[in-house]
Amino acid sequence: MKSISLCMIVKNEEENLAKCMESVQRIVDEIIIVDTGSTDATKEIAAKYTSNIYDFKWCNDFSKARNTAFSKATKDYILWLDADDVLRPEDQKKMLQLKEELDETIDVVMLKYNIAFDKNGNPTFSYYRERLVKRSLNIQWREPVHEYLPLVGNVVKKDIAVTHEKTHSSGDRNINIYKEKIRKGEKLSTRGVYYYAKELYEHNRIKEAIKYFEGFLKKEDGWAEDKISACYYLSICYKKMEELEKQRNTLIKSFEYDIPRAEICCQLGAYYFQKKEYKKAIYWYTVAATLEFPEDNWGFRQIDCWTFLPNIQLCVCYDRIGDIEKAIKYNEIAAKFKPESESVLYNRTYFNNRQRKDI
Repeated sequence: MKSISLCMIVKNEEENLAKCMESVQRIVDEIIIVDTGSTDATKEIAAKYTSNIYDFKWCNDFSKARNTAFSKATKDYILWLDADDVLRPEDQKKMLQLKEELDETIDVVMLKYNIAFDKNGNPTFSYYRERLVKRSLNIQWREPVHEYLPLVGNVVKKDIAVTHEKTHSSGDRNINIYKEKIRKGEKLSTRGVYYYAKELYEHNRIKEAIKYFEGFLKKEDGWAEDKISACYYLSICYKKMEELEKQRNTLIKSFEYDIPRAEICCQLGAYYFQKKEYKKAIYWYTVAATLEFPEDNWGFRQIDCWTFLPNIQLCVCYDRIGDIEKAIKYNEIAAKFKPESESVLYNRTYFNNRQRKDI
């Protein structure tokens, strides 16, 4: 059995750290905590689980902090988590099984990262991250914010999820790191341009976000999944600016980078639905409803767009064109994904009342 070091960077995480530690302490063989300036009880809580606690003077660079944590590890593999991440019981079992099966031919393990959830706790937004890496490869973190580990060697994907239970916002921290780099005249990497655009978008600085998303899409390099994602967010920016032709063209541009994604098709469906072109909306929602998520894909996935959303929208579209039979059909398909959905239940009542009137 291979051994695992858990490496974390933390700051003021007294609310989350114990829960994270409890979820992994039976799995890992060593815990490394690098504290970047806590003023609460974070370090005291960490001391209940490990004596390997190190101070790091914060310098607006997450990669430097994570590389420091990695440099302290001594085990075969390194697992990294944030303090507001946990492994749920079913995923703890899977991780223990993975630990039994790990062999030296595996260099990097990609695990699912669930970061948004519905009211029942079911994930609605997820993607894969390079979560477990072989220590001997000495892989170094890159980028000061939205940092990542470059993939090398034999990379495998496992059906194990890390669950992000975010309890507080990072506020302006990330966007300020980018702004400071720009102020100093430092050039953002291609990846940095994309993530800066996302930060601007999330802070509702739409005109600036458009500028940087457009700049990112003009670059020849860049991960295809980021290009598709940029098209998605840029289309929303154009919609907010009421530049509807650009909205549609940007969604269609995403097809240059790979096969259609359900998120894009749902946006096209919404575009035509807003224009009351229901047959065109039906076309795109049908595409979204019938797509299968690529197994070899590590990009962002809004789960509703591949399951519930296109079907509930097909229900509405078919109702608008008077095809009640198909409307009912798609409402029931949507119900398979979310049986307690308020929309599904409302539609059932609506259709029952209509059928009674027809009788």
